[in-house]
Amino acid sequence: MAEQLLVSSVLPVTATDDLAYSETYSDSPDLAPLPEEEPLIAKSVAKRRNEFITVRHCARIALGQLGLPPVPILKGDKGEPCWPDGVVGSLTHCTGYRGAVVGRRAAVRSVGIDAEPHDTLPHGVLDAVSLPEERSEIPLAMPAGLHWDRILFCAKEATYKAWFPLTKRWLGFEDAHITFTADGPAATVGGFVSRILIDPEALSGPPLTALSGRWSVERGLVLTAIVL
Repeated sequence: MAEQLLVSSVLPVTATDDLAYSETYSDSPDLAPLPEEEPLIAKSVAKRRNEFITVRHCARIALGQLGLPPVPILKGDKGEPCWPDGVVGSLTHCTGYRGAVVGRRAAVRSVGIDAEPHDTLPHGVLDAVSLPEERSEIPLAMPAGLHWDRILFCAKEATYKAWFPLTKRWLGFEDAHITFTADGPAATVGGFVSRILIDPEALSGPPLTALSGRWSVERGLVLTAIVL
């Protein structure tokens, strides 16, 4: 595991008794799924198995930091990770990165994290995942040299991951309008706000009218996180 965790740069606080995280940049052949998890990847190709196993290993490390046992992390109906009672969390993996953030539900309402390679999106993808106003506003708000299209995509993914556990409803790319700020004119870190454009009501608690998060570009990766 890396000593200086990239994910800490996009979280509002460092690890505490209520929020914990773990990440790695590679898969270990020594890792294995827990028996209850094996059926979920029994027919998966090696790449998918490795991602699944490693990111859940990260999650169990983070759970251990909260003093919790290494439980199986299964999937819900929409593929979302199922956390132990009293815990919220989020998983992410991409080429060269796997990470997990977990929190105590008593202190953290929801978490959404995402990681992507810091590269331009494939041709045609930006139009499919963004609003016209985002395509006009964001290039003016972000420092030169950053692949803002990928950062936007990453922020939309984190938004959905934070939104779904609280609503159990789909949130399309067109259903959130994201605005960005940078911490300086040449910064590679900053903030974003996802303004929800559909019914913001949650199953309990305040409506999710706007979700605030952080973004970072480092080591060839984009990371985004929302902690509510």
